[in-house]
Amino acid sequence: MTYVVSDIHGCLDKFNRLLREIRFTDNDILYVLGDIVDYGEESIALLCDLSMRFNVIPIVGEHDFRALRLLTELDTMLRDGTTPDPEILGEMTEWIRDGGQKTMEDFKALDDDMKEGVLEYLSDLSLYEEVEVNGKKYLLLHAGIADFDPDTALEDYMPEDFIHEPIDPDRTYFEGVTIVAGHVPTYTLASAEKGKIYRGESAILIDCGAAFDEPLGCLRLEDGKEFYIR
Repeated sequence: MTYVVSDIHGCLDKFNRLLREIRFTDNDILYVLGDIVDYGEESIALLCDLSMRFNVIPIVGEHDFRALRLLTELDTMLRDGTTPDPEILGEMTEWIRDGGQKTMEDFKALDDDMKEGVLEYLSDLSLYEEVEVNGKKYLLLHAGIADFDPDTALEDYMPEDFIHEPIDPDRTYFEGVTIVAGHVPTYTLASAEKGKIYRGESAILIDCGAAFDEPLGCLRLEDGKEFYIR
């Protein structure tokens, strides 16, 4: 079976309970639509867990994108004993305020080999995945496609184009393709049921707000079944 989850944000316990709920096996595949880290208590442990699962396909979110850059800077500082320039220091301060403190602290506690492994895993995250299940086509990404142009190939967009600007769930981007995205907690949408996956005309939003006392939502593509872990 093919499952999609998003915005786990370091909620390792919810993630493990989800795997038990869906009875996840080596014959299944799970796509994680970004924002693996920050806010929750176990971001680094979650990254390490995911990195050991051959059938979990991670896609980058803006928190992961920022974590890669700033953890790389932090790793260099720790190795060389250098001080960051004021711009980087300002970004790290903002990151700490935006849920990154525990991510940073837990990264610092790793040995050098584990730090290298975490950075390598983050650097390998996909920008998007195109999937076909039971004859239906899906585009899986974190947020949306900034400055969308139907004549522009997906591979020609910049990484930032997929991680910040939210998808419009009622706009048709590609004929015959359903977009599945995270990024926007569905409880912030006036037309969505709180704590539930939202289905628009051409896109499905699955970030239910797991890091903010809402469920971790998961969608099974074969039959559209929804799973929720509180």
